Amino acid sequence: MSLVRLNIKGISYSQTQNGAYALILNEVDGERKLPIVIGAFEAQSIAIALEKEISPPRPLTHDLFKNFADRFDIVVKQVIIHKLVDGVFYSSLICERDKIEEIIDARTSDAIALALRFQAPIFTYKNILDKAGIYLKVNPKKDEEKEGAEDSILMDELVANELEPKAPRENLKGKTLEELQKLLDEAVAKEDYEKAAHIRDEISKRE
Repeated sequence: MSLVRLNIKGISYSQTQNGAYALILNEVDGERKLPIVIGAFEAQSIAIALEKEISPPRPLTHDLFKNFADRFDIVVKQVIIHKLVDGVFYSSLICERDKIEEIIDARTSDAIALALRFQAPIFTYKNILDKAGIYLKVNPKKDEEKEGAEDSILMDELVANELEPKAPRENLKGKTLEELQKLLDEAVAKEDYEKAAHIRDEISKRE
């Protein structure tokens, strides 16, 4: 499978998923975009890394990881978004120390936050981009400010229209404890922590 290089197009607040943001990755040698839902903390960490002029008074978690890695001569060489299952992207950090390469699993949002700090390239496989990539069309404008504003509006529309809205909360009252535990395990596996918290609360009420 061939790898496709991506760069970061921007971050937009998700109108369809409360408290979530959409990280938009752009195909370097093409026009497709890859939208990925991330949490508020990861969005903040990525935004700070993109700005570069902002320096938090204390290191964020991803800055701490970078400082730790630097101290022990560990380098993140690249990030690969290697799998998409049920709407969840899976990524790997390709790291190197003493010319020995290691592959470490990571959440995609964390992987990208670290890629920015290590100035490492981001890749995905062509079949993932074929499956989840979309086109964001921007009409040409003479005025660059107008073009930027239109791009921002279209980005918001992309988030609202392309990302699936959350399903209504499932009625859990009729579920047994065994069924609830199974649903909880599934929610955690899919990294749907809001749903997991809802299920956990229902379990706690019965214990």
